[in-house]
Amino acid sequence: MRRHLDRGVTVALVLAAGLSAAQLTPGSVGPGGSPSPTPGTSGTGTTGTSTGTSTTPGTGTSTTPGTGTSTTPGTGTSTTPMPGTGTSATPSTPGTGADSTGGNAQTPRSGTGPPSLPPGPPTIAPNTVDQPTAMPSGKTVSPAPVREPAQQAQQATQEVTETPDSDVPAHPAPMTLAQLVERARATDSRVEEATAELRKFNALYQQARWAWFPKFEITVGLGGPVPEARNDGLGGPPTTKASFEGDLNFGHVGITAFSTGNAVLPIYTFGKLSALEKAGSRGPVVGEALRERARAEAGFQAAQAYFGYQLARSGLKQLEDVSKRLEDAAERIDALLKEESQQVSQVDTYKVRFFRQVVDARRAEALQGQQLALAAISLLSNTPAGSPVAVVEEDLPLDEAVAPPSLERALELAEQRRPELTAITAGIAAREAEVFIRERSYYPDIGLAGFYDIRITTSATRQLSPFAYDPYNDRTVGLGLVMRGTFDIPVKDAQLEQARAELDKLHAQEKQIHSGIRLEVTKVHGELVAAWARAKAYGEAEKNARRWVTAAFAAFDLGTGETRDLVDAFTAYAQASGDKSKSWFDVRLGMAALDRVTGATPASGE
Repeated sequence: MRRHLDRGVTVALVLAAGLSAAQLTPGSVGPGGSPSPTPGTSGTGTTGTSTGTSTTPGTGTSTTPGTGTSTTPGTGTSTTPMPGTGTSATPSTPGTGADSTGGNAQTPRSGTGPPSLPPGPPTIAPNTVDQPTAMPSGKTVSPAPVREPAQQAQQATQEVTETPDSDVPAHPAPMTLAQLVERARATDSRVEEATAELRKFNALYQQARWAWFPKFEITVGLGGPVPEARNDGLGGPPTTKASFEGDLNFGHVGITAFSTGNAVLPIYTFGKLSALEKAGSRGPVVGEALRERARAEAGFQAAQAYFGYQLARSGLKQLEDVSKRLEDAAERIDALLKEESQQVSQVDTYKVRFFRQVVDARRAEALQGQQLALAAISLLSNTPAGSPVAVVEEDLPLDEAVAPPSLERALELAEQRRPELTAITAGIAAREAEVFIRERSYYPDIGLAGFYDIRITTSATRQLSPFAYDPYNDRTVGLGLVMRGTFDIPVKDAQLEQARAELDKLHAQEKQIHSGIRLEVTKVHGELVAAWARAKAYGEAEKNARRWVTAAFAAFDLGTGETRDLVDAFTAYAQASGDKSKSWFDVRLGMAALDRVTGATPASGE
């Protein structure tokens, strides 16, 4: 029996590896991480990187440095019930039915249940309302005052009436996977940031559309004093002494008011205005694609947190099962030791105690992981700080086989629906329009120009002769064709070369994105297929291991089995249970990752 001590330790290691909380990294991309192009218009470049998926559940490579937060989803039930929380210490029995996200998953169950309260303290109320009650310590409690039943009923009615509704604690309904994903896609801060960026692109597009609108430059002024300037109004000599210059006689001074303005309406620009509008129209397309990418990332991380929570909950349930079996084994060993049976020894007692302490330690880690998982879910669902978060209980194994699409079909869907490809295509179109504008910048612009100049002075005579110059009372209005252009040829050459270089850069990034997406889809698809095969194999292995444990424990209880057989059965059962839960977690998360890398959008109500 002693030589099997190392194999007994394997139970603890398997419980630690397979049944502990899964790692979750909000702000990072786990299985199904995507390239991150940021194409833009008129001076906005596009960057593209390719990220893969991590073989560790819930971890990945962050596409946005500094936004990752690691959490460890924990368990689904608490072993220490608290009054008013409604949390059951007994793990719920897995149910069957249709999943809220599809027709092949188990029916979700609420994560809370009827309260299981510890025994209350001994009563201190008197046995009757008019007799004192004796306490164990020797003290007596005075009898309670007698009240009439009618008075008690009336007081109870008043207390119920006076209780405000706000004092009743509000418990939110448990969120399903579909609800959590929908909230994350709608309220995540990254989605809000992308929405603001989309508004900016829409404003830039409107600016490009109205680039033809004339720019009116108007000046209005009022000033003085203006010296007296009088004549016959036909350009003749001054008619008053104060009108002569060279002395300090200003006469009757006045003020002058003036207004000038001009505007140019483009008529023909050799295609520059049309190209500018085309480039601006690509901006909202880029912004919408970037927002969809942020939504997909937030939704996938919400699913990652959800499945991590369910994995931790099922792990805690398995820990409770193992703990109960170890407790039964310990009681049986103690009974055999008292009978001085040769079947067991004191070493067996130490082994069982060791295993039970390891299970207790793993349970504490799982409970901590549960709190971290709920905190991650609260963050992704944008739940107000301090508000409770509830998640339904759902079994990870699926009732029916769901064959993933073929690799060729997955690659085809990714090429059609990935928002990164939409964004890079729109960015290339905008850069091509910019190159066209730079090429046509050597040509002038032809437009219709208009201007006016009006001046009125109170102390000067208005000249009526068209040959007389009148700076005090001028009225001029004009309209005509104009041609405007610049001859800074070296500057234009440099700007054109820069635009062409940016276009070539986007073409290179487009190739990188296509290659990265194909590699990413291939990796995620392969991991999903492998996880599905593991899940089916470990499911059968767990069934056989459970039968093995039952048979070994029955034989040990009857005295016909050895401790070695019991340890071997426990080791196999713990390993198979942990591997099964881990493989089904990989399957469910792999399905969500495949939807993400192929650009699938969750349907309403899924």
